[in-house]
Amino acid sequence: MTIRILPPVLINRIAAGEVIERPASAVKELLENAIDAGATRIDISIEQGGRNLISISDNGIGMDKDELSLALERHATSKLPDEDLFNINSFGFRGEALPSIGAVSRLKLTSKAREASEAWSIEVIGGEKHDAAPASHNGGTRVEVRDLFFATPARLKFLKTERTEQQHITEVVKRVALSYPGIQFSLEGDSRKLLQLSAEPEGLMAGSLNRIAAILGKDFAANSIEIHAEREGVKLTGYIGLPTFHRGTAQEQYLYVNNRPIKDRLVLGAIRGAYQDFMARDRHPVVVLFIDITPEMVDVNVHPAKAEVRFRDSNLVRGLIVSSFKNALAGAGFRASSTVAASAIQAFSVGTLPSAGAPATNYAYGFGERSGAGSHYQSPASRGGAQPMLQEVAEMLYARPTPTEPQHDASLASKPLGAARGQLHETYIVSQSADGIIIVDQHAAHERLVYEKMKKSLASQSVKTQKLLLPEVVELDEADINRLINHKEALAELGLVIEAFGEKGLVVREVPALLGEVNATKLLKDLADDIVEYGEAFTLTEAVEHVCETMACHGSVRAGRRLNIDEMNALLREMEATPYSGQCNHGRPTYIKLELTDIEKLFGRR
Repeated sequence: MTIRILPPVLINRIAAGEVIERPASAVKELLENAIDAGATRIDISIEQGGRNLISISDNGIGMDKDELSLALERHATSKLPDEDLFNINSFGFRGEALPSIGAVSRLKLTSKAREASEAWSIEVIGGEKHDAAPASHNGGTRVEVRDLFFATPARLKFLKTERTEQQHITEVVKRVALSYPGIQFSLEGDSRKLLQLSAEPEGLMAGSLNRIAAILGKDFAANSIEIHAEREGVKLTGYIGLPTFHRGTAQEQYLYVNNRPIKDRLVLGAIRGAYQDFMARDRHPVVVLFIDITPEMVDVNVHPAKAEVRFRDSNLVRGLIVSSFKNALAGAGFRASSTVAASAIQAFSVGTLPSAGAPATNYAYGFGERSGAGSHYQSPASRGGAQPMLQEVAEMLYARPTPTEPQHDASLASKPLGAARGQLHETYIVSQSADGIIIVDQHAAHERLVYEKMKKSLASQSVKTQKLLLPEVVELDEADINRLINHKEALAELGLVIEAFGEKGLVVREVPALLGEVNATKLLKDLADDIVEYGEAFTLTEAVEHVCETMACHGSVRAGRRLNIDEMNALLREMEATPYSGQCNHGRPTYIKLELTDIEKLFGRR
């Protein structure tokens, strides 16, 4: 077969296949052009998910007649003044987007350069460029893309429903708008307003947070932590969600390198590593992260869509992300997401509460005796059917103390987690703070406390162990025994000393002192499962920390254990002093705070 040069139209259509995968891809490229043109207002309008029409208008610098025609040529750009691909400070430096879109659609450009007396318009239909003609236009540039992929019908078959394509476009606009709070954006779909974002003050984190709240919601703004870190030419800014504010997918992780939206495996992996101590593996944090880096230290020219990047020093970037995230989360202390309490309030319904003489319910004041509210309880107005736990909490807090009940300590009530008032179902500690009610999951809370102590001991290489008076023999299958014996040195560093015992057993001689009494059989089976999951990576620090999680779970105060008031208060005070104690090792909240105002609304008191 004879080698030949492909015709320009076919070359452009091939390029379109790389750059323009769907209508959202075209929107992204055109938005980036508008931003590079210095626009402070961008209006987007689409029809039928972008198939019939994509119209983007901006108030940027605009183009004159000659520039308008030149912009439709391949590899024509205004973005590389020094022709240096390693010093890129703009978006559309490739010069492929407009000719690629024009090759597969009916494209019309209308523009008026600043201080120019007239506007010009030019059309490209299926790759065939027409001559520029005078037009009526106030200023800036308007790009109209009609009948996308009409010239490549096979591509149309791969598009999803109009609704799905519209959602992809909306997501693209959100991602671009997050990194440019100083630009006003509007998005309209089939004559319906989808997004309206006003311009925020540039250069202010407050303005950035306002834009974030407008896109991700006020809940994220209220349950996020500011990130600000810098090291060796790499700067991180943005906001990350509390571990208890999470999602089922990583869709709400907005990542940027020099304001360019990216989806980078290294950055995603670093975020995962930073949260691994605080979140279940099937949950994902909400993150808005801006990485500012010297252009020479990053290659954004890896892929035509420019969504992937390559860092010169990937370890520096990853280490900075992990350390800054963990420091920020540690600074949040025992703080938990306010949405947890909001969900709890919604789950409760105002109901019929017991009147005088009602049967005692199952709650204790911590002295090993059950104390019913009985005739001491004064019932608020009752309506409907109340959830059992809220009913019991109400009984406990409205009950008048008897001589056998502990008196409320006002000084403890002023503490963030308040003063313990009792225990529900030998699982939940109820405390009273100055402005609300706090319900603590005793197992989840103590699990986090034990885990943090184990990590601290491991870091200082001073894990204290306790020898068992009677070493415990555990029978396991041969595969699990081999896994554990192969990693006995790593387990010994964590304070768990094991030896082989015959063909089908292990003997446990020492356990970490922090764990107290443990079920050795269940602990070893869980650890064997961990080794299967991590494989050879088991010896890595992150994997060892996961084993610490497993051990901490076995050594924590179990649900169903009766605690006295002093033990409850001691647990609350330790939570206040321990970082990350707002969530257990699996990302579940360790406590819920119900504001007094919300409780009063539930009972019709306000």
